Amino acid sequence: MRSKTSESAYMKLYKQIKKNIVDGIYPYNTKIPSKRNMASEFGVSVISVEHAYDLLRDEGYIRSVEKSGYYVDFRASDGFSAFPDERTALSTTFDSSGQQSDFPVSVLAKTMRNILTNRQEDILMKSPNTGLLEFREAISRYLARNKDMRIDPSMIVIGSGAEYLYNLIAGLLGKNRVFALEDPSYEKIRKVYKYANISYELLPLGKDGIESNTLSKTKANVLHISPFRSYPTGISASASKRHEYIRWADSSDRIIVEDDYESEFSILSKPVETLFSMAAKDNVIYLNTFSKTISPALRVGYMVLPKHLVEKFNEKLGFYSCTVPTFEQLVLTELLNNGTFERHINRTRRKLRSKQTLS
Repeated sequence: MRSKTSESAYMKLYKQIKKNIVDGIYPYNTKIPSKRNMASEFGVSVISVEHAYDLLRDEGYIRSVEKSGYYVDFRASDGFSAFPDERTALSTTFDSSGQQSDFPVSVLAKTMRNILTNRQEDILMKSPNTGLLEFREAISRYLARNKDMRIDPSMIVIGSGAEYLYNLIAGLLGKNRVFALEDPSYEKIRKVYKYANISYELLPLGKDGIESNTLSKTKANVLHISPFRSYPTGISASASKRHEYIRWADSSDRIIVEDDYESEFSILSKPVETLFSMAAKDNVIYLNTFSKTISPALRVGYMVLPKHLVEKFNEKLGFYSCTVPTFEQLVLTELLNNGTFERHINRTRRKLRSKQTLS
């Protein structure tokens, strides 16, 4: 088990090297220093460098070449990774067909009994319209620990599943905007926007995300994407493609809707980098649910709004009552706060990595 000091050292190094790659200090296809030289330069252990390099390789910023070393695999000038096939293969190892989670029913039942016993009066209280504060605080802490997303609970809105949240996004951004969707994509996304009278374009997916030529030509100003394991193709956006999406949004008054469904079950050695955490211009709406991680029977999802849209949401849509019962919010709050949820995620990821190794 690594110490907190070791974790801090390799994460700090990982972030610094990634910044150097994105800023062009280490250009595409150039060899980066050996682990021993990097350790000497930054005053850390070789093990810390090894962990940092593993993360960078997993996310597509570098690649390893046998008996040669590590080379930069990130190109800011376009949206294509040099070796997308390996990442595409990794991203399709988990079934996206909606199979039931293997979250232990006994643990869920015990948590429900605890809430019924200890929060009898609370479960009868009406939830605030955006969700219970303690639930939003628990989500905020979870996202900080696992997604490097530092957010205020006021930016979180709770709703009964992704489709409900899509409707809220349509109402928030308005009918004057044109949405762009991945093609193919989750059918219900198109259906929700269609019946909300939202105009949308379909942008074809390539090997590592939306094809660059169609993205550059689209008239849309909202991009709704699933950068991790898009359904039904299983395609995950490479590091280069993720930065391309951010550049697209930064170039004008544009918004990205990041649908992060299923990303907890990545087999990579750290949670996949979110566009929300990458964005510097406060222009990404983040979506996730507990349908895959716990159970589709729990119709609970949440979205994280950019700071500049929080007040607009409250003024325009704040009258909507929260569609998730207080009881379910309290159950999920306890699972997040006592570590049960994260232990389940880690167990599942270990199983998936083991299957990948055996296949």
